[in-house]
Amino acid sequence: MDRGDPGFADICTDDIEFYFPKFGFGHGQDAIAELARRLDLEHLEHDIEGLDIMTSGDRVIVEGREWGTTRDGHAWPDGEISRGLFCNVFTFQGHLISKLHVYTDPDFTSSHQEKVRQLHRG
Repeated sequence: MDRGDPGFADICTDDIEFYFPKFGFGHGQDAIAELARRLDLEHLEHDIEGLDIMTSGDRVIVEGREWGTTRDGHAWPDGEISRGLFCNVFTFQGHLISKLHVYTDPDFTSSHQEKVRQLHRG
């Protein structure tokens, strides 16, 4: 999914439920494609070897670190405010993903300065 590989659809149910902060809920492959378009990222990568993976019944919880570049050239994380941390919760129906809930700060580059000033303890 990071590289826009359409093969991601092959491992998901047709009506996959998808959640991403500030995007909200979506259903189906079109919702995932719309989110990818709205994120406007040039590059996105995950630390695959550093993932912490937990399982519980039909769920797989993955916690880790990600980084990338926006289409306008801003790299993240900055290592100070933005750390590139995420947690994804996958729910499976058989061997297919039926739900994917992504928990991350959608302000990858800390551009929402009003909220940064309000919350950052720098």
